[in-house]
Amino acid sequence: MQQLSQVLIVEDDERLAELTREYLEANGFAVQVEGDGARAAARIIAEQPDLVILDLMLPGEDGLSICRKVRTQFAGPILMLTARSDDLDQVQGLDLGADDYVCKPVRPRLLLARINALLRRSEPPAEQAERQSLQFGPLRVDNTLREAWLGSEGIELTSAEFDLLWLLVSNAGRVLSREEIFTSLRGVGYDGQDRSIDVRISRIRPKIGDDPIHPRMIKTLRSKGYLFVREAAEALGQAE
Repeated sequence: MQQLSQVLIVEDDERLAELTREYLEANGFAVQVEGDGARAAARIIAEQPDLVILDLMLPGEDGLSICRKVRTQFAGPILMLTARSDDLDQVQGLDLGADDYVCKPVRPRLLLARINALLRRSEPPAEQAERQSLQFGPLRVDNTLREAWLGSEGIELTSAEFDLLWLLVSNAGRVLSREEIFTSLRGVGYDGQDRSIDVRISRIRPKIGDDPIHPRMIKTLRSKGYLFVREAAEALGQAE
């Protein structure tokens, strides 16, 4: 029998937490709930669930602080719950290692789609397709190991940043629209307002040796999307 994916909901709104638990359990998940932010980090590290749903506003300790505290000891996906108006919190959450976020009020089917997409992306290498590795000059990206290097130096990427980088490099030379990126990574379409892709692109660029002010490897094409330029990455190696 296949083991159920373990989800920890960190949410102090008891009614929302219970409704979310019931919905996820009805869709095949094993769910635990923690309502106190002060206890949440210790539980995440000790229990190592397959996925954490983390509210930003919590008693004891807020979600951003919890995300920062656990990220070095918890490799699983973190899905943050935030108010739609809290754009700064969304950016901060992504900066601290959150993999995705859902705005309140929570729409159950959207939440489920985001959870399933995150869990698919975090499957261990043995459950993924055959080994895939791409190299462009000094930049090497390995989709099986889920690691990237610039020359001999490993690149520190969050899970979500790696997924986006792999999508770009595996489509080198082809423009990817925001709609296509969102559908591929999240399983849902782009709503025209979400900034998470832009934030991750801005964080990835300096990590792979691209110029964040005048980028040559990951180019933004106005009204079209993003393009990974193979020749620019290979030229970086020649320049060195």
